[in-house]
Amino acid sequence: MDLRPPGLRGRLRRPRRWITAAASVVVLAGAGTWTAVADDDAPPVHQADRVMAVNGVRIDTSYFTPDIAGRHPAVLLGHGFGGSKNDVREQAEALARDGYAVLTWSARGFGKSTGKVGLNGPKAEVADVEKLIDWLAEQPTVQLDKKGDPRVGMAGGSYGGAIALLTAGHDARVDAIAPAITYWNLSDALFPNGVFKKLWAGIFVNTGGGCDKFEPQLCEMYQRVAEAGTPDAAAEKMLEERSPSAVGDRIKVPTLLIQGQTDSLFPLDQADAAEKAIKANGAPVDVDWIAGGHDGGDMETSRVQSRARSWFDRYLKDEKTTDTGPAFRVTRTGGVDSTDGAAQLRGASDDTYPGLESGRKSIALTGREQDFDNPAGANPPAVSALPGLGGSGLSQLSSLGVGVSLDFPGQFARFDSKPVTDDLRITGAPTATVHVKSTTDDAVLFAKVYDVSPNGTRQVLPSQLVSPVRVEGAKSGKDVTITLPAIDHKIDTGHRLRLVLASTDLGYASPAAPATYTVSLKGDLEVPTAPGVSTAAAPLPSWVWWLPLAGAVLALLLLLTGRRRTAMPAPDPELAEVPLQITDLSKKYAGGDRYSVRDLSFRVEKGQVLGLLGPNGAGKTTSLRMLMGLIKPDGGEIRVFGHAIRPGAPVLSRVGSFVEGAGFLPHLSGRENLELYWQATGRPAEDSHLDEALEIAGLGDALARAVRTYSQGMRQRLAIAQAMLGLPDLLILDEPTNGLDPPQIREMREVMIRYAAAGRTVIVSSHLLAEVEQTCTHLVVMDRGRLVQAGPVAEIIGSGDTLLVGTASPVEEPIVEKVAALPGIVSALRTDEGILIRLGSDGSAERLVAELVRLEVPVRSVGPHRRLEDAFLTLIGGAA
Repeated sequence: MDLRPPGLRGRLRRPRRWITAAASVVVLAGAGTWTAVADDDAPPVHQADRVMAVNGVRIDTSYFTPDIAGRHPAVLLGHGFGGSKNDVREQAEALARDGYAVLTWSARGFGKSTGKVGLNGPKAEVADVEKLIDWLAEQPTVQLDKKGDPRVGMAGGSYGGAIALLTAGHDARVDAIAPAITYWNLSDALFPNGVFKKLWAGIFVNTGGGCDKFEPQLCEMYQRVAEAGTPDAAAEKMLEERSPSAVGDRIKVPTLLIQGQTDSLFPLDQADAAEKAIKANGAPVDVDWIAGGHDGGDMETSRVQSRARSWFDRYLKDEKTTDTGPAFRVTRTGGVDSTDGAAQLRGASDDTYPGLESGRKSIALTGREQDFDNPAGANPPAVSALPGLGGSGLSQLSSLGVGVSLDFPGQFARFDSKPVTDDLRITGAPTATVHVKSTTDDAVLFAKVYDVSPNGTRQVLPSQLVSPVRVEGAKSGKDVTITLPAIDHKIDTGHRLRLVLASTDLGYASPAAPATYTVSLKGDLEVPTAPGVSTAAAPLPSWVWWLPLAGAVLALLLLLTGRRRTAMPAPDPELAEVPLQITDLSKKYAGGDRYSVRDLSFRVEKGQVLGLLGPNGAGKTTSLRMLMGLIKPDGGEIRVFGHAIRPGAPVLSRVGSFVEGAGFLPHLSGRENLELYWQATGRPAEDSHLDEALEIAGLGDALARAVRTYSQGMRQRLAIAQAMLGLPDLLILDEPTNGLDPPQIREMREVMIRYAAAGRTVIVSSHLLAEVEQTCTHLVVMDRGRLVQAGPVAEIIGSGDTLLVGTASPVEEPIVEKVAALPGIVSALRTDEGILIRLGSDGSAERLVAELVRLEVPVRSVGPHRRLEDAFLTLIGGAA
């Protein structure tokens, strides 16, 4: 019985000779079957691990089935490039709990699977998946459309998304797919407009394990293109043959395309081309633009996986009433969540996919004809996206519409619009026509559109995207229409659009020969507005009509329960000069069985260097994250200069932090990296106090050198200098000496002391107790989330039972022996400074001094002598 949805039942199948699973797939090994249970209410999931002999290679698989009798639709779940089947295990278990039989596998060359990486070649990875479908057809737990034909869908991200598209084109048994952040034409993705995307290509090869891990012809192709800097026809053909576009006319299944807005590897035009081709085949296609991508941002994992499950419920389970979502959805960023500091995301949608060109609007640009240079070796390059740094602090700014970009003077032309008079939402790919002339026949330009603030001090490159354009025959001059990157970005009233054409870009290969380009405008900037896309208004629930009564009831409940208001507390004028006061701070993470921080209170004054100490799990990092406004406490209060801390609180501009290693661009100098970072904050350059921060950091002439030449210690000091930009009144450093050798640690110590010497305050968390003892003026010791002791270092160390008796002249050993024999003395040891004496429980310093005078010991001083390590272990009961 054919259970496919109407409209797809008449789909033609290519003739094929079915081969039994026993002949086509050999199970070499099995790791047994076990059951995983997510929670008390979720049904158990069975997992069976097998290594299968397929097409001359061994493919490592895992098969997940629900604990429900009968046959189920199947889902093949692919992993990303460089990963393995383990990366998608949680998603597989969730699908199995939802009633699917799920097969995951490590593609050839990855995980425990053998073979060479073929970049989803038709005779390699695609053929492997066809054999896996053969195997599914023989399983008693899998629903069949007919003998040898399982009801099967495919999903996966990036590399796994491409194999879903490709298999749907090669094997008519696939019934529905949900590929994510993937490519339609790999040649267009890596060689856009004939320009080599060198940085991403290199990351691609290295992520795959190096060139030798690939099929020989692919390795040779990469080396050839990388050396030449330009793709040739054979390279383009090789990648096109491994692309879904090669079988685009044969993909006739319901397709959910999920594409990332923050993605310089596979931008939005890849999904656009896929939608056009698959839609033309008569299949249902929905498009979803998420807030993340290969360059960072929010991957919206939970929402995306939920939508994919709904897609499969509709088209694999044939649940016709399932809501699969709108034909087009785009996630838009709108400020910062006040509870956790995360970017606020909201969806906009349309009943039809608008494409990249709908609702075009002309924006006039101005600017004279301009000359600019392509420098010899195309160096230094401009910076747009930061490929491969998706997790760095810089790239995370992209989720808030803020990015890092850098164009070198003399290497670009720019054309500006007038300030827009109304808010303008660009949804799609802008276009512009320019006239290009070059002193060489071959010119390469990088086009981008900036959002420029009214005062011109801040310019944002939406999603950090550029369009490379190769212009052949440019020596005699040529008109070129440029299609800019597809984006979804709001231009606020009063902002301007800026079209920039640069000669270089970090991510791409430019001509090595020096040249001068001349560019002039030939028309307006055309921007798509997708007028049909809007945020749907939420329907009013029935209880809204009872709002007055509900309001009265709510007010009464608030009075009865004493619920705190969420408004920002007013500043405390008495604490206006106090860098930090923490009062009764508590935090318990969801699902945790104990408080990470409980009733913590302490105060820090100006000029102090405060050491935050405690064993692992003491709550130090949680406390610092609450202090920086990254997480919200469950109770208590943090005030910085009298202002209560909340995510995004304005007073946080007076706080600088170094929590994780900063990601610097290796080819830029130390100074250029810091200037680039400050530029990304959007604050005026004069507010950076760059020279003062650099002087405190003490990097000297190294600032002019490329960061790739820096030692680890120099990189750490550069990171500290980055945290000190703007000379924040409160500086927070988490393990600033990690990975440093003793001389570098000493230098870092001096940096912190110099910074506090000017009346500012430093809080440092470190496990190097000897360094804390020499660096810090005050200490806060925590254990199991609670405060153990706080106070000056000398006071905490001095509370021990060991005294150092300083003497005017060396003491002879017989005298030391007499001291050791005195009542109340546990031990006495001669040192260079005098005698180190440990008191017993019945000993006292006063009686000791009297006895020393009696023994005619030339006493010059008496003081406590205890290492911070001793004090620390005593305070926490030895549980380090």
